[in-house]
Order: sequence, then structure tokens, then C-alpha cells
Amino acid sequence: DAWIGQLREFLRATKGKAALVGVCYGHQAMADAFGGRVVKSEKGWGVGLQTYGIATGETWMDEGLRPAPVKLAASHQDQVVTVPPGARVLGGNAHAPLGMLIYEDQPAVSIQLHPEFEVDYSKALLTSRRGTRLSEDMADAALISLDGPNDNARIGGWISRFFDTHR
Repeated sequence: DAWIGQLREFLRATKGKAALVGVCYGHQAMADAFGGRVVKSEKGWGVGLQTYGIATGETWMDEGLRPAPVKLAASHQDQVVTVPPGARVLGGNAHAPLGMLIYEDQPAVSIQLHPEFEVDYSKALLTSRRGTRLSEDMADAALISLDGPNDNARIGGWISRFFDTHR
């Protein structure tokens, strides 16, 4: 679609001029625009509550040098498979090893997971895809996972502090 190319151009034009945070498709679009590679995952869908290990901490995170893992909702097939120049991996898991990136050549960070998804929204999305895009078994397991605790508020705090740090 034409808007995808326009988004890439916007991201490139904005590079270094404003702090950027990308979530899910935003994570993928940023990586693609800045020289990374995004593909439809051979691993299939990443859905339900996912845990990402965090490789290293940043000053805007809440636990110092080695934050605890994060648990957030996922809903994606595509993912970043090549880190863009100037970026490094902050976190990920076996399904999406490059699931969280920080761009050291600009104020930008991105994550494949969804800190903005409320549990009810995640459940409704999974239910709508059950038996169509997702197998019933996959959707059912993902729905059950969403009953566990998540880190939406914690990651929301990270994003807020990231913007505060990069004004």
C-alpha cells in the first residue's frame, strides 16, 4: 500500500529530530525504514501473553542495568529478523529474538509486543481470529495465557520516561 512507503519516508525524515516509539507494526516499520529486515515469521503467529527477556537496561527503565523480564500481549506474524544499523537488541524471546530494539544513533525505541492492549481487547481479538487466522487450539491457549499478570503499566512507565528523557 502507498501509505507504507509514505510511513517509511516519514520515519527517515524524522530520524534524530524527535523521539520515536514503535509498537508492533511500528516496531517493524521502524526497523525496515532504518535498514533492518522484516519477514513473515516461519514460526507462525505470536499470540497471547508473551515473556521477553531484557538483555540490558537503560536509564529510563525501572530496574537499572538488568531489568526483569516483561509480559505483554502479542498478536503478530511478521517480525524483525535483521537489526538495523545503529540499533541494538534490548529484549526478545525464542519466537521473536529481536522483539525490542533501541536505536543508539537517534532517540528511538520499539517493541513487537502490545503494552496498549487491555486484556478484554486482546481476548476479543483472539476470539475473532479463532478458527480463521488462528487454529482453535492456538487461540484457546493464547486466551488462557491472558489471565496471567501483565506488565502493561510498567512498560507504559518506560515509554513515558523514555519521552521525558529525550525531550
